[in-house]
Amino acid sequence: KMAEGEEDDYMGDLSQFLPPEPSLPPKSSSQKVTNKEPQLLHPPSKKPKTQNWQDRLKHKREQKQHEEDQQTLANTKSAIPQSNIGFKMLTQMGYTPGSALGKGGSGLAEPVGLEIRRSRAGIGREDPREERMRREEERAWRERRVEEELAAEFGWRQKEQWRGKRVVVNFHKATAALAQLEKREVVEVEREEGEGSGHEEEEEEEDITAEVLFLCCFVFATYLYVVWKYMQDLQEILMKLRDEYQYCLFCGCQVFRSMLKLYYS
Repeated sequence: KMAEGEEDDYMGDLSQFLPPEPSLPPKSSSQKVTNKEPQLLHPPSKKPKTQNWQDRLKHKREQKQHEEDQQTLANTKSAIPQSNIGFKMLTQMGYTPGSALGKGGSGLAEPVGLEIRRSRAGIGREDPREERMRREEERAWRERRVEEELAAEFGWRQKEQWRGKRVVVNFHKATAALAQLEKREVVEVEREEGEGSGHEEEEEEEDITAEVLFLCCFVFATYLYVVWKYMQDLQEILMKLRDEYQYCLFCGCQVFRSMLKLYYS
């Protein structure tokens, strides 16, 4: 029995000498953590290096542009040497150093100013305030132009209306003169009672008609057509008065004895 018990204890002692299995994962995890830590620390150390490199490049570019601008401005302030080909061509064309350009010296005597722009707004891009002022000036100029065109059109309509009224008046006068010479009864248009003077009525009709004609082009076109018809009828009546009765409406009660005298008059 003692031998069997010792053999059992010997086998149990062997299990104690085996390396523990759960102790292995912590070691590997610790190694992984130690391996990962340097990887996390490396990018921050590289980022400032890239930023510093970009800043140095930007600073170097700005410094180079500044030097180029200073050199360009210095060259613009210096006079063009007489050995320059363009200067020789100007002297051959009659230019003398120090004199103004143009006929009779009425042009510029100093060179045009140079403005250097480094922004990405584009060539010829103006300051936002100046551009806003320019847009306002253009809008004011367009509004002023529209007003001038409307005023000119209104004046033209007023003149056409006045001419139309004169044509109608002359038509009625010629019709009355022809009826009198033909010994026909003259029909006069009776005016309604309560109307004012003819001048006031004409001004009132003129204002109303001008407003209507200005607002409605179709009405004005119809008005011009009616006036044109009156002009055609007036021309026929005037020619009949001159041919048959040797009478001129605009000369006033003057009778021509012959067509030759009427022609030369």
